[in-house]
Amino acid sequence: MIGKLSRNFVVCALLAGIGITAAQAQERVYVIDQRGNVATSGAGLCWRTGYWTPSAAASDPAGCQCDRDIVPADKCSGVTPVAARPAVQPRPDAPRPSGGKVTLAADALFDFNKAALRPEGKAKLDEVVAQSSKIQLEVIVAVGHTDRIGGDNYNQRLSEKRANTVKQYLIDKGVEANRIYTEGKGETQPVTGDACGNLGAENGRNRKLVECLQPDRRVDIEIIGTR
Repeated sequence: MIGKLSRNFVVCALLAGIGITAAQAQERVYVIDQRGNVATSGAGLCWRTGYWTPSAAASDPAGCQCDRDIVPADKCSGVTPVAARPAVQPRPDAPRPSGGKVTLAADALFDFNKAALRPEGKAKLDEVVAQSSKIQLEVIVAVGHTDRIGGDNYNQRLSEKRANTVKQYLIDKGVEANRIYTEGKGETQPVTGDACGNLGAENGRNRKLVECLQPDRRVDIEIIGTR
């Protein structure tokens, strides 16, 4: 809570310094100065308002400029990130925004059709914590996915539960809660395509289909920060 309040205090102070009202800030998820430009830190990172979430970033006009690693790639074609064109030339030794994406098979984290972490899954997440400790962490985004077996609503809830389980584990390991955002995509973003289309009944008892769809059961974790 202290970290969150401190961040909000800094953002409010910055708003006052560049002449932005609270009402104006609420309309955007990034701090916009009087010239209509996104306000950035010395490291080239965009200042976010308290309304920032990964989903909101994808809808904000500055989302591709500020959080290219989070916003879907098809929305960012031809858009230059803010960090690539700072208004003031940074020092040669100034840190640059960096990010890494880790895709963990959900079966490594959870048993099939479950949302409780396995011991192997905890070990994988310990590696994520270790990676995040090596940078000045901005945000970790955990996105849960499922295969197509089961109903849409059920799979959506399962993907959200898995993402939230990951978040709670990271919090328990010392990552600040307000640095972690979660989303559930259900079965909407499969990576198997049509590869498993002719394997019979769409149910959890069809072992061949369950095994074929394994890559779709995953949690995408993105770690964004500066080195």
